[in-house]
Amino acid sequence: MSQSILQLNAESFDATIKQGVVLVDFWAPWCGPCRMQLPILEEVAGRVAGKVAIAKVNVDEAPELAERFGIQSIPTLLLFKDGKQLKQFVGTQTARVLMSAIEAAAK
Repeated sequence: MSQSILQLNAESFDATIKQGVVLVDFWAPWCGPCRMQLPILEEVAGRVAGKVAIAKVNVDEAPELAERFGIQSIPTLLLFKDGKQLKQFVGTQTARVLMSAIEAAAK
């Protein structure tokens, strides 16, 4: 996994999302569509490096975060700006869809 993608847990989550634009992928290692999402996230992370944070939460290791945000299927991606959730994407997303949402949030 790319170094530009942050690994979040219950302890680091709130501090990470409180400032700026952050895209968080809720996933699990056993999830096929989640594995398909990873190279797309790595591409997006490379394109927004230094401007927007891209992060992942393993729902098996942080079930309290999945419950807090009502995650019922994975992958689910949440887009935050300054701690507020702006968008939710359920299922594998293209780089174009993610970049469009990130660019709109970063304005």
